[in-house]
Amino acid sequence: MNLDIDLAVIGGTGLYQLADLQDAEPHQPVTRYGALSGPVRVGTLAGRRVAFLARHGEGHSVPPHLVNYRANLAALQALGATRVLALNTVGGITERFGPRVLACPDQLIDYTWGRVSTYCEEPGTEVLHVDFGDPYTPALRRRVLDAAAVAGVALVDGGCYGATQGPRLETRAEITRMRRDGCDLVGMTGMPEAGLARELGLDYACLAIVANWAAGAGPQVDEVITFEDVLGNVAAASSGIPPLLHALLAG
Repeated sequence: MNLDIDLAVIGGTGLYQLADLQDAEPHQPVTRYGALSGPVRVGTLAGRRVAFLARHGEGHSVPPHLVNYRANLAALQALGATRVLALNTVGGITERFGPRVLACPDQLIDYTWGRVSTYCEEPGTEVLHVDFGDPYTPALRRRVLDAAAVAGVALVDGGCYGATQGPRLETRAEITRMRRDGCDLVGMTGMPEAGLARELGLDYACLAIVANWAAGAGPQVDEVITFEDVLGNVAAASSGIPPLLHALLAG
């Protein structure tokens, strides 16, 4: 079922619906990879066909290590999506990436384990060795950055996203290691999603929404943050997403 989707958006923690998506209808394509996180809601935004999928389910019932990334992306492709913008709620490690910042990372380090990370899993499937030197599609990243500039939305260009296993948060020692490795951001859902998108030939970029400083990072290293604080920071940072999307779709 090809619905001529101009852009697919995958929402992370605190982002369970897409503002301004009109006349949305739910779709749950059957894929060979099992059940999706929830319905794909396809509607109209800025005059374009847009699909939205809540990565953790619309009630946040799916932890990061159990998200069926393969089914989610295969379903979006089956509905006609060729471009995917991933919204990832993250922690900030380095100075540019404090709470309430929006960023568009350009690099990625995978610390996850045990997740099905490829479509080359079942017997008889073609073995793919995809180029992943630039894990996010440069052309789509450029369009996101240009859209932010047009919309007047502050967006940090670049940065390295470190994907951890979760669902627990990281220790201070783990964040210290990630800083040494070159990570600026830490989240739990960046992989295998980005790699799977590359295998499917989908254009893929990330909007990282900084919800808090990672353990031991930031000016107040002993600060204790609550889930309510996290959701408040996500809501504040996410306020720039609707105008950015309108500019991206108009471009």
